[in-house]
Amino acid sequence: MPLPGSKASMESMSMEVGKDCLTDAWDYKARPADRTKTGGWKAAAMILGGEACERLTTLGIAVNLVTYLTGVMHLGNAVSANTVTNFMGTSFMLCLLGGFIADTFLGRYLTIAIFATVQAAGVTVLTISTIIPSLRPPPCTNNQECEPATDAQLGVLYLALYLTALGTGGLKSSVSGFGSDQFDESNPEERTQMAKFFNWFFFFISLGSLAAVTILVYIQDNMGRQWGYGICASAIMVALGVFLSGTKRYRFKRLVGSPLTQIAAVFVAALKKRHMDLPSDSSQLYNIDDQNCMKTKQKLPHSKQFRFLDKAAIKGSSLNEDKINKWCLSSLTDVEEVKLVIRMLPIWATTIIFWTIYAQMTTFSVSQATTMDRHIGKSFQIPAASLTVFFVGSILLTVPIYDKVIVPISSKLLHNPQGLTPLQRIGVGLVFSTLAMVSASLVEIKRLNTAQSEGIVDKPGAIVNMSVFWLIPQFFFVGSGEAFTYIGQLDFFLRECPKGMKTMSTGLFLSTLSLGFFLSSFLVTVVHKITSKNPWLADNLNQGRLDNFYWLLSGLSLLNFFVYLVFAKWYRYKEKWLAAEGYVVEDDDEAGCHH
Repeated sequence: MPLPGSKASMESMSMEVGKDCLTDAWDYKARPADRTKTGGWKAAAMILGGEACERLTTLGIAVNLVTYLTGVMHLGNAVSANTVTNFMGTSFMLCLLGGFIADTFLGRYLTIAIFATVQAAGVTVLTISTIIPSLRPPPCTNNQECEPATDAQLGVLYLALYLTALGTGGLKSSVSGFGSDQFDESNPEERTQMAKFFNWFFFFISLGSLAAVTILVYIQDNMGRQWGYGICASAIMVALGVFLSGTKRYRFKRLVGSPLTQIAAVFVAALKKRHMDLPSDSSQLYNIDDQNCMKTKQKLPHSKQFRFLDKAAIKGSSLNEDKINKWCLSSLTDVEEVKLVIRMLPIWATTIIFWTIYAQMTTFSVSQATTMDRHIGKSFQIPAASLTVFFVGSILLTVPIYDKVIVPISSKLLHNPQGLTPLQRIGVGLVFSTLAMVSASLVEIKRLNTAQSEGIVDKPGAIVNMSVFWLIPQFFFVGSGEAFTYIGQLDFFLRECPKGMKTMSTGLFLSTLSLGFFLSSFLVTVVHKITSKNPWLADNLNQGRLDNFYWLLSGLSLLNFFVYLVFAKWYRYKEKWLAAEGYVVEDDDEAGCHH
């Protein structure tokens, strides 16, 4: 039986489509999907559960991993922080690979099923590594002599983490898209349901996050890591079973290929023709008007930026459409779509630093919390990693405040019915991230002074007589900043991307998270090496100067903000550009021919 959604299965279908059948979606037997028997909320619900379990697993591991690495595996603070940020960075970077595989080879259904299995395997290995004593070093002795983890023990740990990262990347790249595939955009009722699906999608992400930073972290710290990670593995397996049980209800879409191929083809064609001269009239360049089929995409006006790429559309002496090779000739619209992506890159680059600051909330901020008084009352002690509940809470608090308060006010002041533009929202988030690092620096100075006054600087396990709630402002600023930056970035990349490139655009957005985590690892490594004689990032935080590292991030964030303002001022929204050229932005769901 041909795979659902594969080109072979779609081209082989010749049966008559009834009134309740969709023309652009198929069921698991590669038949036109029956609206009454496939898709809708029953199918979407089985997908949402998988996303909640993915977030529960990823955040449940990452948010408390630094304490496991320092307390159980006996790694230093700098090495532990880099391990966490590299794990998270790899997870998000692999979303690009997952998206490419889903769009080009497997389709979203098989991608989710395969990579969820990989993630479950990774978490299972991680669970086993916490159960078998030989896979971790022995506990520290009474005189605080700690034997570090061996290469073999670290090898098993890294195998588990990066198998989990691989599964997370493939899963995350396709879940939201496959969920939206269950609704028909051409049907008004289902279009409304799709909007509600994304609201529930965000809700389930938040639900998984809250469960991870509260219940799961508490279980890890008080019942054992094997129970916490075992719950993660079980949750992924249950979610996979539920997902597969809905196979007969899912709608499958045609493989459209990866936009990365188009981008590469334009650059290759332009390089091949680098010695050719461009015609003075852009109408002499090859364009979609020259194609003898229904247009697959909206025609775009010619722009004068990056004109080197225009050479990809130079026609040869004889043009035979049946023999056109996309690696030798691209349409001018293809070229302009690539230019649109290039114009977004400065905004893309100047949002990376936000996620570098975000990374500190799961690394050094957690390390800070372990040295502070975490008691509520006399008996209950908050797990250090559970401080991130204030981070998640600030996100959930900021979103409704923005919708109910900021949007009405800003829409009147800025004459924009949507309130702040995507670039303005990103800018607000960048400001919040800078304030977070300023707050973190000031709190760390106070913590160090308190430790010094109490004479516990040389006592690594001693608790500073200072409430952990002093850390709330930095978690709040980063959480509120994410509510602005994350949604602003997502809106910007989806709104400004060329028609048909939304999957790649989402991957481009997620790559900023990945690079932010990798930048954090790079900065930690460089700072730790430069300050090795008087380390800022000491294994005993009371002997280090973590506040200086936070001040460094504050300065970099402020500098980045001013650079961002320049690029944001330079950027011209696609809708305004097309309107000025007399074009109208078309919807993505218009019909077109497929090659």
